[in-house]
Amino acid sequence: MGKYYYKKGKGIINYRKGAKILSLLVSVVGLVIVAYVCFPLISWQIYFEPVFASQNIEVPIPKTTVVNRSISSLLSSAVAPISGDYMNADNWYPSTEVSKNNKITYLMSIPKINVKDAEVSSFDSDLSKHLVQFNTDTAPPKRGNTVIFGHSTLPQLFDPNNYKTIFANAYKLTVGDSLYVTIAKAQYRYDIQSVTIVEPTDTSVLAEDFSDSFITIITCTPPGTIWKRLIIKAKLVSS
Repeated sequence: MGKYYYKKGKGIINYRKGAKILSLLVSVVGLVIVAYVCFPLISWQIYFEPVFASQNIEVPIPKTTVVNRSISSLLSSAVAPISGDYMNADNWYPSTEVSKNNKITYLMSIPKINVKDAEVSSFDSDLSKHLVQFNTDTAPPKRGNTVIFGHSTLPQLFDPNNYKTIFANAYKLTVGDSLYVTIAKAQYRYDIQSVTIVEPTDTSVLAEDFSDSFITIITCTPPGTIWKRLIIKAKLVSS
C-alpha cells in the first residue's frame, strides 16, 4: 500500500506570518493612539509639574491641586464636555461683555518661546488666523489691561507660524521674561510680572487696570487640554 505525505504549502506559512505581523502592527498603532490622546495629562506629570512647582506661580486655586495630581485624578478632572467652537475667541467667556468698538491690529514677539511678529487683531474672533485682542477699550502702549487670547496645543506640535499651536510653549515663560509689541512702527517692551493658573470660568483676569499699561495673555493649560487657563500678565517698561 502506498504512503501519502502532506506537505505544507509556502502560501499558508506566508499567510500566517502576514497575519501575525498585521496583528502586531494594529496593536502598536492602538498603543500609539492611546499614548497620543493621554499625552497632555501624562506630560503634565512628567514635564509641566516640575516646571510649575519650581516657579513662583500665583495660583488662586490650591497649588496642590495643580502640581500634585495623579494621572487618574487628572483624567477625571480634565474630562469635561467641550461646548462651543474654541477657535472663536467669543466662546471663551461667553457671558462676559467687553468693549468691541475699536478696530486694532499690531504685532507681538516673545523671544523666549520663538514667537516673532505674531499678528494681534480685534477685527474678528478667529483664533486660527491670528491672536485675538478680546477687549478694545485700550491697546498698547496706552494705560489699561490689554487682554490677548491665543491657542496652545501639544508642545511637540509647536509651530510659531501656526496660530493653532502658537502658545504650545507658553508654560515656559516666567516672571521677568520680556515680550515686544510693534504698533504704528514703534516697538514697546513689556516684562512679565506674574504667571497665574485659574479656572476657565474665572473672569477676574479680564478686569481693567488703568494704573499702567498691561498685557494679559490667556491660553489653555496643560497644553493640549482645556482644563485650566494660563494667565501671563506683563507691564510696559520701555519703548
